Amino acid sequence: MTSAADSGLRDEDRLPWLETVDDSYDDRPSPARVVLLVLIGLAVIAAAILGIYWYQDRPAGGGGSGELIEAQEGDYKVKPDQPGGMEVAGEGDSVFKTSDGSTAADARVDLSAVPETPVAPQVKASPKAAPTQSAAARVSEVIPPPARKGAPARITAANAGQTGSAGTAIVQLGSFPSPASANGAWKQLSGRFGYLANLGQTVEAAEVNGRTVHRLRVNAGSAAQARDICQRLKVAGEACFVVS
Repeated sequence: MTSAADSGLRDEDRLPWLETVDDSYDDRPSPARVVLLVLIGLAVIAAAILGIYWYQDRPAGGGGSGELIEAQEGDYKVKPDQPGGMEVAGEGDSVFKTSDGSTAADARVDLSAVPETPVAPQVKASPKAAPTQSAAARVSEVIPPPARKGAPARITAANAGQTGSAGTAIVQLGSFPSPASANGAWKQLSGRFGYLANLGQTVEAAEVNGRTVHRLRVNAGSAAQARDICQRLKVAGEACFVVS
């Protein structure tokens, strides 16, 4: 800063408002800063006190001498008293054999539990019978579930007035409206069940309720064989009966 002598001005010629003024600084600390420092100090003291309490109250370490554990004398493995293991209740039953894949389990179907002959429905006597239909000519029609998609519907007709010797070897597989449908049903049945393919089938026409039906029948060879074949077909979901 230049002095008055250096600038060539006399004291009376100097203008006081043009002189530089030194900045005045307040060296006193601000109240906010003081409060912040006090809070930091209190936090440090509190943390120190909590650390001391935690160190004094913490559980002591485990005891022990730290010696090496010696191995026991003798064999490490001992043969059990029951080499086969503990016996479990139910072990050896068929459910365990089946789950293990054993072939000892008997999974055959009991064909004798299937009724041998269908139960004929009771026909009530009508006071006024129609001239074209009689009680002896009525039939019981049962539509079995189709063997496969697209198979023709098959109607099993049991003529109440049919007579013959009991225990024949003829098995009726169904009643159809035409010979073509009967032969088509035989082709499907013989292809599905191999034990029917070697039997001789016949398609017989009959009058039922004023209309012609065609009965698909096979000769089983004996009465016992006929019952067995019909039972096996019923288990598979087909309808049949032994002609009596």
